[in-house]
Amino acid sequence: MRFKLTSADNNQTFELKNGAPMIVGRAPTSDIAIFDPTISRRHAELSTSDKGLHVKDLGSSNGTFLNGSRVETCHVVPGDTITFGKVALKLLQIAPAPPAGGGIPAGATIVRQLPVKNTPGTAFAAIKSGEQESVSSGEEKIRKKLTTLLDVSTELGKAREIDQILNTIVEKAYEILTVDRVAIQLIDDAAGTLVTKIARDKRGGDQPRAVPQSIARTAVADKVAIIANDAGEDQRFGGQSILMQQVRSAICSPLMGSENRVLGVLYVDNVSAAHKFNEEDLDFVVAFAGIAASAIDNSQQRERVRQEELKRSNFERYFTPQLAQRIAASEGATRLGGDKYEVTVLFSDIRGFTALSENMPPNDMAKLLTEYFTEMVDCVFRNDGTLDKFIGDAVMAQWGAPLGSPEDPDKAMKAAIEMMQELQKLNEKWTAEGRPQLQIGIGLNHGEAFAGNIGSERRLEYTVIGDTVNTASRLCSAAGPGEILISDEMKRVLTHKPTLAVMPPVELKGKSQPVPVYRVVI
Repeated sequence: MRFKLTSADNNQTFELKNGAPMIVGRAPTSDIAIFDPTISRRHAELSTSDKGLHVKDLGSSNGTFLNGSRVETCHVVPGDTITFGKVALKLLQIAPAPPAGGGIPAGATIVRQLPVKNTPGTAFAAIKSGEQESVSSGEEKIRKKLTTLLDVSTELGKAREIDQILNTIVEKAYEILTVDRVAIQLIDDAAGTLVTKIARDKRGGDQPRAVPQSIARTAVADKVAIIANDAGEDQRFGGQSILMQQVRSAICSPLMGSENRVLGVLYVDNVSAAHKFNEEDLDFVVAFAGIAASAIDNSQQRERVRQEELKRSNFERYFTPQLAQRIAASEGATRLGGDKYEVTVLFSDIRGFTALSENMPPNDMAKLLTEYFTEMVDCVFRNDGTLDKFIGDAVMAQWGAPLGSPEDPDKAMKAAIEMMQELQKLNEKWTAEGRPQLQIGIGLNHGEAFAGNIGSERRLEYTVIGDTVNTASRLCSAAGPGEILISDEMKRVLTHKPTLAVMPPVELKGKSQPVPVYRVVI
């Protein structure tokens, strides 16, 4: 004869084992763990017989009661109410659990570990095949599940955002399965851990601890779908979390993405009774999880593409399109903060700009500067440089951060020469149009600098800072109209040196000694 203890609201049900004594208590290691403050850690001892249940109080603080009367020992028959502390449970007789799926022994804990691959169509076909057989036998249950799978596939195909997809999965799971809780955990790629994204009970309440990690980790590690029909008794799953969450029957299926990659797990359970699920339920959950995984995988891929496009569009404000693409694909290349890099820095500045701007209408000046900056930036980008910023009428560019190459100094040198050549063409055009000419000076330096995202919480920009940058700026200030000045450090790293004229050492702000300087002969 088999018995169970059930609460008045049916939220708690405990099937009683025959023969061996069972301990009722608040401790997770108790045979019947009830987490209520009025129950002692070792509250009472139970043992069953063919006639009912024998109860012995173990000196509990709040007592044990039979039909309202406090007892030390008592015999409980079906229909009686036994109360531990303030938790009242009724004893009921139950019939032996029939074999599930036609061949599963009632005492089995793990019915089956079903290997899962990223082939939801295969599991779907298995459900469809079973549906045909069942319908011919008058079974409509499988037909309904098949119809639901089709509905789920259609609805998930419409959903775009991951939160919408997860909500749809949970709602549909409650429609077709007799379960108390549904949860989805996804793998955090950075940490390599399972993170609960959604977990709800049948009343719609959040259940943040709904997934026993021992079961979930097994499903992920072995890439198998698991059905547990008496989870608390299975030693392989380290039952403490299972006991604390009162798990009796559970199914956990890995969510398999593309390239046989595990995205996470879909978990359902029942806390009211063991042997609640059969292999038909397991097959269905696997098919359901396959469809869900496909929708999640597609959503994650769309989000990755969106983030990459956003990163690339941000980078293209400062980098050439080719370099922006490389940076966007380089993990951590422009993380918050920064690092030290070997860089080549270029500054160019318009000579006599203040006087010129005072004598030109604002619209004419804006048009002139737009044409000028467009050509200067094109020179930088053609030579794989990075536009760091505009500083008034000055242009700052750099080569080497966050991605560099041995050719960076030569490319920067070539960009500077091209800037002078393009400005000469602009001046010829402007003279023909009766517009004023511009003259610029350029400074180049090479060395170590800090590069990274710098600014405030409200605005960040990628830039380079340090003595190397300051020296390049001061060389630019020392250059006369049409001159390109470079440092000794820049000269040493050039592979293809242009014709250089030695200049007298120049005193630069921040330098204790005059520094060697060279003028590029164009």
